[in-house]
Amino acid sequence: MRLGLNLMYSTKTVEVPIDLIRAAEDFGVDSVWVSEVYGADCITIASWILAQTSKIKVGTCIMQLPARTPACAAMTGMSLAQLSNDRFIMGLGASGPQVVEGWHGSSYSKPITRMREYIGIIRAICAREAPVSFEGDIFNLPYQGEGSTGLGKPLKSLLKKTNFPIYTASFTPAGLRTAAELAEGVFPVWMNPDRFDLFEPHLNEGFAKADGKGLADFDVAPMVPVGYGDDLDACRLPVKQFLALYIGGMGARSKNFYNDYAIKMGYEAEAKDIQDLYLSGHQRDAVMKVPDQLVDEIGLIGPKERIQDRAQAWIKAGKKNHVGTMILGVTQPEAFPVLAEIFADSL
Repeated sequence: MRLGLNLMYSTKTVEVPIDLIRAAEDFGVDSVWVSEVYGADCITIASWILAQTSKIKVGTCIMQLPARTPACAAMTGMSLAQLSNDRFIMGLGASGPQVVEGWHGSSYSKPITRMREYIGIIRAICAREAPVSFEGDIFNLPYQGEGSTGLGKPLKSLLKKTNFPIYTASFTPAGLRTAAELAEGVFPVWMNPDRFDLFEPHLNEGFAKADGKGLADFDVAPMVPVGYGDDLDACRLPVKQFLALYIGGMGARSKNFYNDYAIKMGYEAEAKDIQDLYLSGHQRDAVMKVPDQLVDEIGLIGPKERIQDRAQAWIKAGKKNHVGTMILGVTQPEAFPVLAEIFADSL
């Protein structure tokens, strides 16, 4: 099992904690992950980090599909992989309808089909076996639809054949099946390492379509929040704020994948209360409704002894290939020596 570092997306100003990243690199952390919503873009930040590090891998968690054409994504991935000595990992995600349609001005329809076609085009471009033609429900190369000049022709990348891992963000059954079939890994937004039953049947269905592929060939890479300190309430609070936002407000009442996921984890009543409070403007009350137990299940919270105790479940999951990379949400440099000692065999 490997350790990664999760950087939350920037808000009003773009800030890259390069000292924290270098500390992680020095302690043997395998990867650092950058994200985007509707502020800073993840590729600029990933490029900045790759240019200022030498060993740590840099992944996107996630590149939003509607933000770039598949060809643009392939060009970006090939360029960063070549410039960084193959330290780039492409993490893709469909995002959600509010961002896709409200920010990017694109249709959110058929997100699984879009992901399948997107990955297929990227793979074809990177392989350079022939000029790329593609006919799909979403994408067509060359484009021959409304407004076409008819002058488009299949093209082959000018860059040499370049490979990089592709991960997808998902925790839904269809998304997990697609990731297992087509990608090298999947990001669950959060995860209880004792509840792999929520993932296993769907991953196995995807593996069955990929010629003998299995967990040994695949990276389940959940986000794992870390709160290091003696004050449990203070350590839990940022995680509760994150969970309240996603369970309560990341989507409409009738279509919130994160709320559905919390229900599947066993928190149906709490998920309903959090959403009701959040959408009615009582965000602080929604935060307080997030159960301590849920925070403790998905994170590493508290002083060293408490983190070490909960880490055993993650280590056990790693030995079973239920978790390949723990993408740790660390903001405190002083937590790295503690985590490095606890997960010494993973570094």
